[in-house]
Amino acid sequence: MEIDEAREVRTTCPYCGVGCGVLAKVAADGQVSVRGDPDHPANFGRLCSKGSALAETTGLDDRLLHPQIHGFGSSWDEALDLVASTFSQTIAEHGPDAVAFYVSGQLLTEDYYLANKLMKGFVGSANIDTNSRLCMASSVAGHRRAFGSDTVPGTYEDLELSDLIVLVGSNLAWCHPVLYQRIAAAREKRPEMKVVLVDPRRTMTSDIADMHLAIAPDGDVALFTGLLAWLGQHNALDRAYITAHTSGFGQALFAASAFNLAGVAAATGLSEDELGRFYSLFARTEKTVTVYSQGVNQSSQGTDKVNAIINCHLATGRIGKPGAGPFSVTGQPNAMGGREVGGMANMLAAHMEIENPEHRERVQRFWNAPAIAGKPGLKAVDMFKAVADGRIKALWIMATNPVDSMPDAGAVEAAIKACPFVVVSDVLAETDTVRHAHVRLPATAWGEKDGTVTNSERRISRQRAFLPVPGEARPDWWIIAEVARRMGFDGAFAHETPAEIFAEHAALSAFENDGERDFDIGAYAGVDREDYDALAPFQWPAPSPGTPLTPTGHQSTRFFANGNFYTPDRKARFIAVRPTVETRITSDFPLILNTGRIRDHWHTMTRTGKSPRLSQHIAEPFVEIHPVDAQRHGIGDADIARVSTPRGEVLVRALVTTRQRQGSLFAPMHWTDQFAARARLDTLTASLTDPVSGQPALKHVAASIEKFTARTFGFAVTRKRPATMAADYWAVARCRGGWRVELAFANDDVDWTAFAGSLFDTADTEVLAYHDREAGQHRIAAFDGEHLTGALFIAPGPVAVSRGWAAEQLGEVHASQRQRFRIVAGRAGAERPDAGATVCSCFNVGVNQITAAVAAGCATVDAIGATLKAGTNCGSCRSEIRAIIAANRIQAAE
Repeated sequence: MEIDEAREVRTTCPYCGVGCGVLAKVAADGQVSVRGDPDHPANFGRLCSKGSALAETTGLDDRLLHPQIHGFGSSWDEALDLVASTFSQTIAEHGPDAVAFYVSGQLLTEDYYLANKLMKGFVGSANIDTNSRLCMASSVAGHRRAFGSDTVPGTYEDLELSDLIVLVGSNLAWCHPVLYQRIAAAREKRPEMKVVLVDPRRTMTSDIADMHLAIAPDGDVALFTGLLAWLGQHNALDRAYITAHTSGFGQALFAASAFNLAGVAAATGLSEDELGRFYSLFARTEKTVTVYSQGVNQSSQGTDKVNAIINCHLATGRIGKPGAGPFSVTGQPNAMGGREVGGMANMLAAHMEIENPEHRERVQRFWNAPAIAGKPGLKAVDMFKAVADGRIKALWIMATNPVDSMPDAGAVEAAIKACPFVVVSDVLAETDTVRHAHVRLPATAWGEKDGTVTNSERRISRQRAFLPVPGEARPDWWIIAEVARRMGFDGAFAHETPAEIFAEHAALSAFENDGERDFDIGAYAGVDREDYDALAPFQWPAPSPGTPLTPTGHQSTRFFANGNFYTPDRKARFIAVRPTVETRITSDFPLILNTGRIRDHWHTMTRTGKSPRLSQHIAEPFVEIHPVDAQRHGIGDADIARVSTPRGEVLVRALVTTRQRQGSLFAPMHWTDQFAARARLDTLTASLTDPVSGQPALKHVAASIEKFTARTFGFAVTRKRPATMAADYWAVARCRGGWRVELAFANDDVDWTAFAGSLFDTADTEVLAYHDREAGQHRIAAFDGEHLTGALFIAPGPVAVSRGWAAEQLGEVHASQRQRFRIVAGRAGAERPDAGATVCSCFNVGVNQITAAVAAGCATVDAIGATLKAGTNCGSCRSEIRAIIAANRIQAAE
């Protein structure tokens, strides 16, 4: 495509389910810049740190740009013919259930639609599932049980209209920062708004909370079941709503009442006083929104947690009204779009039910398909078990990295390695999954793709291409269509543009609907390419003109204020749930490991790992541990810790903090074999799933921790990424001008000069070195002319060198010997004060700069922003800035 220097393209961020609008611009020299779209109703111009750094992730240095068969380059025709013929032959010999697709919330809706159509309607199997199974499957199951459909009833506006927001299992400040900032802005306007955080950890989101309930792991069912009983006991029910619009209330209340306040306290780890204050606040606040995310969904009780929350909203009639309702926020940009097209193994397209023969017949007829899947397929965890035991013999993985992200990831990797035929469509040449593919298919990346995504509030937005397609990369929908044609399904996959696919998707949503199904975007069934290119963000439902309206009014952006659910009797169903207290810890594994995300990284870092800015806040894998547990297990701050479960072990940096609940650990899931020696966290998690949703329990894993006895520690900066790192512990991260490397060794019997040469090429360079063998101190720096090639710092303890300063030296000119010796000394000159660890990624502001500003009189976050700009863009760091201000006040007072 032509690059127009003056043109900005409206597109959508490819990260979380907030679905922020982005304005992307490409200059004549190819430089990309991004800013928030002020007209997009999801973000009104705001972007988080990840969105703000999107321009840094569009480089081609690690891209898969040509098809490969068995690691060797091939033509598209060869690769597509092999995929089609192998899948066809496998189906012919072993049946349709011998093949499977594992897809992703990173796909666009048009990609998702064709993948689902091919598998369920033309292969005739439902063996297509998605990494969204790991994200929001429990929400889907809970919605379907309660509402009869997978309907999210609320909108983002409800967050701003509410008087009480209950955040459950959601670190909104780091995982959905723009929503967090919308809430923070609303509170500034209406200080009477209250926020309650329900989370075992005191996350950065607690900064905005009036009440933090540090609940025990998996205590949520007990908490909300107890709330339902309390509402009944204190006459805080909307009996008119219950009678008119629900069923099953008596059974649900009876089940809840069997669990008294003392029992709830025991199951949640909260005091009866805390429970009483929360329950009273909920009862008296009509405009209440309960926002929940992975802490609810990623549980063996996830679906029951969702229904326990929904029960409380149904019981009070707080659903579908401005400022009130249960609200599931999704983790991926198109998790919702995948649900709309039936991209999960237990769903049909357009929110129809695979178990319903009328729905199956309708979809088959619409597609004019030779077959239709007659039963649900294998959900993600069971799918990879079927790969392992040989039931699935051909597997196509699209836009995801299950070797790192699936539970029991070591077993998943072994299954993929043993599978007779594995196809991977991806944008990167090297991931922990791509390396096991027999066929590698180069897909287009964000910035090159055209299609749509749906965010957490049911808003459909366009992702538009603004970059030329590199090499031989192709859109995922094109790849799927080409394989389908080669399998003999030419007519049904004759689409030439994503606009045609979207129009078909919209037409299916309206097909024989007449208001009976929630998902209806029939108004767009006739969209042409020009209209599609100009498509503005819209929320569904958006039915065709003349479609009969339900009593709720199809034009409303909120469902269910007046009932009219999608169950056979149009009434919501209360679900009787009973709390179960599971004790998974043992004497060998006495701690509970909780997993999750951090602020500046995303999934398995295939995108954020390319951004130097995003690696400066947290540059290596870590584990949070409470000081009492740290002392008990002999762990010191910044030690290397070995975290183990019955499935494996990882090595991560210890972070001792009172933010962590005693008895629990927290570690992020982002690091892979591409970025660390032994930090694939999901090798530790179990394949235990929720029995209804099939979602894995990734936040409640019995684990142990011990100090990894390192004799030597190291830190390095290098212009080129090291090819090998012969260390027991290592972690690499991009920095400006190169890479930074953390190291630890079980012994000190190492030739450090040779080791430096393995990290950065010391041949034909000027090498300066300092060695104090008795003290265990070694520093080596290599210069190519006036530029630093690399520097290595070795010490018997964690290396006391400013990481930010050292990384900056890769981009500096070092003309004098004095400047070069400063690098070997590991100290900046007095004229270059150390900024300290990065706090604000958007503006690269460090903790020492913020501390100095506080000492100079900046007493508020806004004052820091005015002085340093920190916290004035995405706002994700504002809670950290506030903590630094508070800590310095305490220190000054002492």
